Amino acid sequence: MKMYVGNLSFDTTKQELETLFSQHGEVTDLHLPTDRDTGRPRGFGFVTMDSAQAMESAIKELDGVEFGGRTLKVNEAKPRD
Repeated sequence: MKMYVGNLSFDTTKQELETLFSQHGEVTDLHLPTDRDTGRPRGFGFVTMDSAQAMESAIKELDGVEFGGRTLKVNEAKPRD
């Protein structure tokens, strides 16, 4: 039930992201990678929901929505190759 969330503003906080996604179900995990040199967020993150239904709802409702002045890209996370 993990989603990739792309095109985030560099100012987006975990709390803001959790609030946004919790409207669609319980958020069980949230990760915002940071640049190891600057410590700034990298503009994307991963959100894990408690159910497939919550994930599908979040993808349907939030993909393409403006958040923090940017248009979000939300889809199911794919495993790394």
